[in-house]
Amino acid sequence: MPNFDTSTQQTIPNTMQALAINEASDLFTLSEMNFPVPQCEPDEILVKIEYVGLNQIDGMFAKQGFAPWQYPHILGLDAVGVVVKAAKGIYPNVGERVMWHANIAQQGVLSEYAKVPNYAVSVVPDNISAQQAATLPCAGMLALICLDKLHLKEGENILIEAGAGAIGQFAIQFAKQRGADVFTTASKCNHKLVKQLGADFVFDYQDKKLREKIYKELGPIGFDAVLDSVGGDATNRNIELMRFCGRIACLKPLPVLDHGLMFLKAPTISIVSLGGAWLAKSLCAQQKMSFLCKLLLENLAENKIQLPHISEVEFDQRSVTEALHRQLNGGFTGKQIVKF
Repeated sequence: MPNFDTSTQQTIPNTMQALAINEASDLFTLSEMNFPVPQCEPDEILVKIEYVGLNQIDGMFAKQGFAPWQYPHILGLDAVGVVVKAAKGIYPNVGERVMWHANIAQQGVLSEYAKVPNYAVSVVPDNISAQQAATLPCAGMLALICLDKLHLKEGENILIEAGAGAIGQFAIQFAKQRGADVFTTASKCNHKLVKQLGADFVFDYQDKKLREKIYKELGPIGFDAVLDSVGGDATNRNIELMRFCGRIACLKPLPVLDHGLMFLKAPTISIVSLGGAWLAKSLCAQQKMSFLCKLLLENLAENKIQLPHISEVEFDQRSVTEALHRQLNGGFTGKQIVKF
């Protein structure tokens, strides 16, 4: 258990510092603001934030906005921190370190304190640091959910797009755990990294002959499964590379699909969304996120997975604004985490 003075429960301030945006914009800039410390419902716990993991989706919504948001809006979805307030009989208890993926429709977690339903968090074991835990929720859960939706089995093959990204790195490792043959795309400078993670075949995503080179290694039958984290034109190309009745899990909105290709391949298409668990108000889905986070923590504790390279970002408006724009610019292979 973290070295944390539980008497803090009596000394929680009324206000807290947070990083928020006043409006969505392509040139968004975060501002340091004061907000009231959240008031908890009976099934919620109050957490003092230690680290926040940054994801591409944070920057995407900072640019585009999100209909349920009220402004100013606090950004951030992946949090790790210590419970400082919990109703009697609620688990986790005060003093426990927890991690979770937050409700996208509510205020985010780039703040000194945040509240969360107790059933949606996972307790971080003592042998995993807060920094390590902060890399896991969004990217790790998306990788696991994709592989579950794809029903990936031993002996099958899978194409994992953007293998050097955080989602791709986790997906490669979990796909190898399931006994699959892994094909992936990455920039040339990251080929060594993804091979070290277990990828069997690596292709330069910028190669103009990418389709032909994949077919040369894959053969005429096609992929059993595809994890499509790129979207756009790549989705139709990936379906073309699949076998008849293959499966594809998509993390981006679907493009206009080629109807002839749909008839030819008859693919099973799955859409993956973490935010939907909150927006649909699905208690089961929110609890499942807690179970998935626990599985990620167990794999890390048992040295079954390797984390992306961690870059710490200071909790100030300039540093976090720059970090989020860096996520959006692409080509980022590690994991940025904000240190409080």
